[in-house]
Amino acid sequence: QVQLVEFGGGAAQPGGSLRLSCAASGSIFGSNAMGWYRRVPGKQRALVATITSGGSTNYADFVKGRFTISRDNAKNTVYLQMNSLKPEDTAVYYCYFHRSLDERDYWGQGTQVTVSS
Repeated sequence: QVQLVEFGGGAAQPGGSLRLSCAASGSIFGSNAMGWYRRVPGKQRALVATITSGGSTNYADFVKGRFTISRDNAKNTVYLQMNSLKPEDTAVYYCYFHRSLDERDYWGQGTQVTVSS
């Protein structure tokens, strides 16, 4: 099992910034990917950004140029720096961990991000 604990989130004004972090613990071995998805009420969970243990990143088009994902492999922690926030970024953000060895996915409990004036 892999446990994910999320930090950050909360409220921001349009144009503002927030930073999310997620620490993984447990059966972490081999290569993996970590990242963030988000869910808006009434819609399916959508990819925001991912980063592999080798440092390769992938971003959804709607966050390119505004959000930056990074990770600290020594701490098994992934970060999401969110800048130039828009009201449409309001969602529950979920931390994601993919273990390559057995192709298993794990999810955090979710953290609310609200962008409004």
